[in-house]
Amino acid sequence: MTAKAAQAAQWPTPLPPSLEARVQGDIGILQLSRPRKRNAFSDEVVLGLTAFFCALPEHIKGVVVHGAGDHFCAGLDLTELKDGSTADGIVTSIIGQRLNDAVQYARVPVIAVLHGAVIGAGLEFAASAHIRIAERSAYYGLPEGQRGIFVGSGGSVRLPRLIGTATVMDMMLTGRTYSAEEGHAMRLSQYLVEPGKGLEKGIELAQKIASNAPLANFAIIQALPRIASSDPANGLFTETLMTSIAQGDAEAKKRLRDFLEKRAGKVERQ
Repeated sequence: MTAKAAQAAQWPTPLPPSLEARVQGDIGILQLSRPRKRNAFSDEVVLGLTAFFCALPEHIKGVVVHGAGDHFCAGLDLTELKDGSTADGIVTSIIGQRLNDAVQYARVPVIAVLHGAVIGAGLEFAASAHIRIAERSAYYGLPEGQRGIFVGSGGSVRLPRLIGTATVMDMMLTGRTYSAEEGHAMRLSQYLVEPGKGLEKGIELAQKIASNAPLANFAIIQALPRIASSDPANGLFTETLMTSIAQGDAEAKKRLRDFLEKRAGKVERQ
């Protein structure tokens, strides 16, 4: 396939109508496509996303996720919850947790481009990505307390680690929202860009990351979260194992030789 053809390629596996995906080079670009619902998560969306992240084509080296319309994701589609039973709630939570585990532990790095509403389950989903880029239109909220519900897609684990338990508790109890600038200061995002510039920045970063040694990328996204949630002794042991595995890779040895023999550039301030 030529580079031009690859840029225009559609996703090789079927997706529900609420999702659209395409291939640009070796990057997968995934769009949440329910703009009239502010890209709220239905069961169809959640199951479609899980299937997407669990079956990435072999040549894909990174994924960029963004939302159609004015919002990234306004949370769960509450029309699917209004008459739900306790058992239904358990199932909804399980499939949401399974999705976000699939994102966090995806085979390749995942970048989320955030704009407009990043609310409830949408924020939980964004928190599972490895890199978050916020446009200045983004705003964050966890209105679960006002809705009589609780976060159910792993947010009670991931979000306190990002922004602290007290902040998450305040958001859930009071319905407090944070702007893109406030969220960036709290480390909800690693990058802050102007409106309409997020997808371009996401693709740029994904392409840069894709140029890394694949095993190094895999080690970073698989090992770091597990080390962070481990006790120090187990974390250090995991680090030792990943260090030895990564540096024994043929691609790593080539890159080290290139650096030592001055065929690779030094780290420069950007």
